[in-house]
Amino acid sequence: MENQKNKGKQHIIRLGSMNQENEFIPIIVDGDDQELKNTQVPEMLPILPLRNTVLFPGVVLPITVGREASLELVRDVQKGNKLLGTIAQKDYTIDQPGIADIYAVGTVAEVLKVLEMPDGSTSVIIQGKRRYRISEFVTEAPYFVAKVEPLHEIIPANDKEFSAIVGTLKDLSLKIAQFSANIPQEATFALKNIENASFLINFICSNTDIKVEEKQKLLEIENLKDRGIQAVSFLVREVQMLELKHDIQKKVKADMDRQQREFMLNMQMKTIQDELGGNPVEQETKALKEKAKSKKWNEDVAKFFKKEVDKLSRLNPAAGEYSVQFTFCQTLLDLPWNEYTTDNFDLKNAEKVLDEDHYGLEKVKERILEHLAVLKLKNDMKSPILCLYGPPGVGKTSLGKSVARALGRSYVRISLGGLNDESEIRGHRKTYIGAMPGRIIQNIKKAKSSNPVFILDEIDKVSKHFHGDPASALLEVLDPEQNSEFHDNYLEVDYDLSKVMFIATANTLNTIAPPLRDRLELIEVSGYLVEEKIEIARRHLIPKQLENHGLGKNSITFPKDVIELIIDGYTRESGVRELDKKIAKIVRRTAKKIAFEETYNKKLTKADVREYLGVVEFSKEKYQGNDFAGVVTGLAWTAVGGEILFVETSLSKGKGALTLTGNLGDVMKESAVLAHEYLKSHSDKLELDPEVFANWNVHVHVPEGAIPKDGPSAGVTMVTSMASAFTQRKVKKNLAMTGEITLRGKVLPVGGIKEKILAAKRAGITEIILSAENKKHLEEIKEEYLKGIEFHFVNTIMDVLDIALLRTKVDKPLKIA
Repeated sequence: MENQKNKGKQHIIRLGSMNQENEFIPIIVDGDDQELKNTQVPEMLPILPLRNTVLFPGVVLPITVGREASLELVRDVQKGNKLLGTIAQKDYTIDQPGIADIYAVGTVAEVLKVLEMPDGSTSVIIQGKRRYRISEFVTEAPYFVAKVEPLHEIIPANDKEFSAIVGTLKDLSLKIAQFSANIPQEATFALKNIENASFLINFICSNTDIKVEEKQKLLEIENLKDRGIQAVSFLVREVQMLELKHDIQKKVKADMDRQQREFMLNMQMKTIQDELGGNPVEQETKALKEKAKSKKWNEDVAKFFKKEVDKLSRLNPAAGEYSVQFTFCQTLLDLPWNEYTTDNFDLKNAEKVLDEDHYGLEKVKERILEHLAVLKLKNDMKSPILCLYGPPGVGKTSLGKSVARALGRSYVRISLGGLNDESEIRGHRKTYIGAMPGRIIQNIKKAKSSNPVFILDEIDKVSKHFHGDPASALLEVLDPEQNSEFHDNYLEVDYDLSKVMFIATANTLNTIAPPLRDRLELIEVSGYLVEEKIEIARRHLIPKQLENHGLGKNSITFPKDVIELIIDGYTRESGVRELDKKIAKIVRRTAKKIAFEETYNKKLTKADVREYLGVVEFSKEKYQGNDFAGVVTGLAWTAVGGEILFVETSLSKGKGALTLTGNLGDVMKESAVLAHEYLKSHSDKLELDPEVFANWNVHVHVPEGAIPKDGPSAGVTMVTSMASAFTQRKVKKNLAMTGEITLRGKVLPVGGIKEKILAAKRAGITEIILSAENKKHLEEIKEEYLKGIEFHFVNTIMDVLDIALLRTKVDKPLKIA
């Protein structure tokens, strides 16, 4: 349409939402600012409240008039000067606004046209002229009339920053038009061709899709530059929102397209698969159900499995969860639910197998045969939880294989050394990526029976960690009252471990948690005697190494004295692991000579051993005689077997100081102090002047100072050594002793008796002094190992001294200073 007062350009442009109560088509006339400035504002104006929009100067706007008061106002104005004051409502939902419900700043508008619409409503086209502020309301009926004062706008001239702001507003408006589907293409053309800066700013402020409060804030700004800056901030926010919506719509559309594509492909694939003979997923599910029919699981597990397979059938094969669920169902099927191997109850055969595989270990074999005997009589006995403890290399782990072979059961083994994660025992919950059952269930699955012989190796080396305490998790596994309902986190159903025969192995009991140790049936596997090692080498180690190196049985023979030389001169251990390595080295050297067609002795000699293994690495402990008073032979236990040790005492003039050397531990030092104090308090029984202890310093030394030594068993040795030095009476020849002492003069029992006796026998000792309470331990040692040794069992220190010290003194008796 054409404005009679302004012959400029006309642009019909729509920016913003069409879903507001008052739909409008903003129209702006691109003209001169001077016309708006020259508009005469009357002192009083009728006020027309506008809902949901704000009119700016220069903007032409059609509005729909529905209120009776507003219709009357429009008719009166049309008859007069056609000017009225538009003002925005604070809350567009109020139908009859009061003075408090409208803002104070508005725009003077000229009524250009009143249109009676076909639906009976009235539309009015108005054009904004200039801003005003209400100073006072004159009347409220039949419509608002108020005194007003015109407001001036500050328009910058020749301001580069202002020009940049206008350009930014235009760019942002064009971007909004680009993103909005409701804006016609002509809008872009019109925006590009509006040249008047104030008209462009007011047009954009009026028609951008922002809140009424924000539009009102823009209208109240006098400086057009500041208004432009504020409008830029609002438009930037709108652009960001539109871009975000656009991105979301693109993503949703892409997802919808992908889903539709997948659906169509899946439908086509299903049709092709049906033509070829069936859906692989359905075939997999069917195969799982068929396999489940042969399982011997109980009703609860069967229901659980059916539920999991049904869940699998509902999953999309392309989804990551499908493979997780399929693996879980497969794991349930692979477990040997209630499947047991038949035990071999031929006790004579079991005894034969155990003797074939291991020489010695009588206690362990006896316990296994006891279990078999009871199981033969009472078929539902719960399996025992055995723990074999002892030094390395004595055959604890390999014993499990022999037990499995004797029983006819499957054999599985896990190493617990360094284990610090509870999930290794109980498994991970299958919600985690890469979840799997614990090692207990994994090995049951590997054994393919629910009653294997299960070796828990190195149970003493389980460690705590922030991931949990595996030792606590083992409590349930190793408790016969609980393990019938063992719960693995991965399986989510209980599994019966009560028929599994667990055999744990350990080097020491000190590091095993007390609650766990309480559940174990402890069986000590002590070190082998030299005689036992010779038999083990002849029966097991030498044949094994000959086979491993491709040599025949008659390629080389090891005489008994040669094997003993290897054991004494080249190994120092309780077990036979190092011995096995030395034999392997000799066999390798022999194999090399055979391969090079060199001559060699088929019957190995001691000279051959020295050639193959080098110089002797260890010297055999030998008794060193009784030439000096104060030197006594003691017996000690080490991790590699028994040893003999010597305690030496010398006296020097002084003030009665006691000096201890030889890398002694606290307990051993306390034993020396006890011995010294006992002799002081019982000097009369030894026919010693008490003054001798105050005038002579005592120095006790235990040779091999590089080796740490500790323990109470050297108590009797120390007191005998000191007594010999003070009385100058020599110790009986070929005599050794061991025992703990008390301040009252009692001799207490000690451990490691078997190993100590063997060490004494190797050293040529013929008499041994022991506590009377150690007598029972000799019953567990074979008679052949005790042959040639006389035992003296004592209760007090005086008993020891009576036996050990000779009656005659040395040539130079001790003088008292």
